[in-house]
Amino acid sequence: MTVLLVMAKAPVPGVVKTRLGPPATPRQAARLAAAALLDTIDAVRATPGVTAVLALSGRIEDAEAGDELSAALVGWSVLPQRGGGLGERLANAHADVAESFPGREVVQVGMDTPQLTPARLRAAVRRLAPTDAVLGRAVDGGWWALGLRDPRHAAALRDVPMSTPETARHTWAALVGRGLRVAPLPVLRDVDVWTDALAVAAEATGSRFARQVASIRPTLVPGGHR
Repeated sequence: MTVLLVMAKAPVPGVVKTRLGPPATPRQAARLAAAALLDTIDAVRATPGVTAVLALSGRIEDAEAGDELSAALVGWSVLPQRGGGLGERLANAHADVAESFPGREVVQVGMDTPQLTPARLRAAVRRLAPTDAVLGRAVDGGWWALGLRDPRHAAALRDVPMSTPETARHTWAALVGRGLRVAPLPVLRDVDVWTDALAVAAEATGSRFARQVASIRPTLVPGGHR
């Protein structure tokens, strides 16, 4: 059974999605992050034949929608993120899953793609079956999903520069450099800035994230991206 691993920060104002403001305030940005995480949790929960794991930075108790998030995570394995930079934390999360669920393959996503659906997640799991790794590139040059038949190979991420327009390219090269066969997943947009939020909300109609974007737009100052 595949492990679906979600990497996330607790949606605390001033800590998450700071690039959404302006025009969003820190609290509005945190509410958007909470909505995106809840949508992702729902998609994972509705994906058949997987084990759900959250690697968390921060405390849900301090987050926007903390009670709702706690309820949504009932039955999940929740692991603390370990390490400094993102590459180290990703590598450690995969290593922790390998230790907790030996012999399982892992498909890892973040909390920045609330347009994920069970069908998209299931397709990523199927895509991994005949190969060693899969990578879903993001529009901005990063990536939104990484699947590994052996999650210990995520150690390659420790040396990959993160949050750059070349992150996906360097990640692909690092995996190939370990002798892995890598297959692509579809390209998706992740939510970093307000224009991303508008585009993803337009795609993920009916989601919590889209409803939260709609509730925020009338409050933005004139000249903001409505």
